[in-house]
Amino acid sequence: MAIYRVLLLVALLFTAAACTAGNDSPQTAAAGASLPSARGVPALPPAIERDVGAAYPDAALQAYVDRVGQKLVRAAGLSGPYRFVVLDLPVVNAHALPPGYVFVTRGLLAALDDEAELAAALAHEIGHLTQRHAAQRAQVRRGVLEAAVEAAAATGSVTVGRSVARDGLLALRRYSRDQELEADRIGLAYLVQAGYRSSAMASLIDRLQQQSRLEAQLLGEVPDSFDQRSATSTHPAPFERKGALLAAGVSAAGESGRSAYLAAIDGMSVDDAPDEGFVHGRAFLHPKLRLAFEAPADFRLFNDPDGVLGVGRDRSLLFFSCSNDRVPGRLDDSMRNTLKPTPADIQATQIGGAEAAIGARPRGSDTGLGQARYVMVRHGDRICFFNLLSEGPDRDRRIEVLVNAARTFRALTAAEAAALRPYRLRVIMAAGTSPAQLAARLPYDDLRMERLLTLNGVDTTAELARLSQIKIVEP
Repeated sequence: MAIYRVLLLVALLFTAAACTAGNDSPQTAAAGASLPSARGVPALPPAIERDVGAAYPDAALQAYVDRVGQKLVRAAGLSGPYRFVVLDLPVVNAHALPPGYVFVTRGLLAALDDEAELAAALAHEIGHLTQRHAAQRAQVRRGVLEAAVEAAAATGSVTVGRSVARDGLLALRRYSRDQELEADRIGLAYLVQAGYRSSAMASLIDRLQQQSRLEAQLLGEVPDSFDQRSATSTHPAPFERKGALLAAGVSAAGESGRSAYLAAIDGMSVDDAPDEGFVHGRAFLHPKLRLAFEAPADFRLFNDPDGVLGVGRDRSLLFFSCSNDRVPGRLDDSMRNTLKPTPADIQATQIGGAEAAIGARPRGSDTGLGQARYVMVRHGDRICFFNLLSEGPDRDRRIEVLVNAARTFRALTAAEAAALRPYRLRVIMAAGTSPAQLAARLPYDDLRMERLLTLNGVDTTAELARLSQIKIVEP
């Protein structure tokens, strides 16, 4: 189980549309010299693909996004090469890697309203690259660590060293927020030079803020709970970013390109890639591995190449993954002999007609962490795992709910697997259809109207009704 990837998933719950700039490493810089393509889809160097994921296999969409990016580069008079790539990921994100890679995800494209907002996102990332923000942060980070080591050595106190490191890292986060504001200002200039409406940078921030609010609602939080940023955040709050843009005093009319943009994203997948399986409501279905399970009713599932993370409204956790490691003997014996500390109350059982084993956190270990269960299921040549955790006053009942969710694990038939398809974004003419009718078409179990409004970047049904073209999601 890759702990850092799980933590990344948790972070994604609270930072929809995070923006990151990669390290200025020799390996990355060398890889940016060229970007060969396969059937019109960018073929990323293996080292970079491992870091960012695969490119989305849609040559027309890739070409469209690259054209917008290259338009910005030409208008700003920048030397290249710059490469603009759509990643095959449903999360809302954009980031850059030196010397000239700019990545946007399918999730971000679905959240945007027009070409000008896409240009604003790309221009912001170009700003990170031209100012070498990643290299600057790395240099500051090295200085923080060196200062902490020197303080600990000079005083003979590890506590002093940790205090210096803590203060330095807080300063680094403030520095990162300043870089984000600088990338906004520089990106705004690039945007206007390319002939796009200057307001697109601010409306981009609005789109990301709407997405964050929807994520909060899906997790049972107050919708505005993530609008403010603490002193430990690496990103400024939306109101700070918009205030800084207003202070820049740049206002220019320009093109929006909404029709062209909507045509480009029409039919785009909004799911994970089939190789990663699909999260449909509280169900996870994997057409390639031919397996499925259902999380408890109040859970939300997040997919990742290393596994599936489920988060309950009470912050109970479920993590599911599968391994190709062979286990020739009984699973209960394997759990007893390989997991450390050895689980308690190990039981041999069957789940979905397959061999399984269930164990509990050893008594007396890690007290205060709540109830934990470990579930192993044999699935063909693979072993699949559920790691389950529940805290709080209701943890005894909740852990049983989680175990029952693990017991929903089953193999998909060949016909079921073949029938699975990703959900698609569709652009329709909305004349004669009410917002309520449109929301009812969405293939989700909850917050359909909220999802529809957020997808179209509006706050009310009245605003939605005024749009001539509307984005929806269909199976």
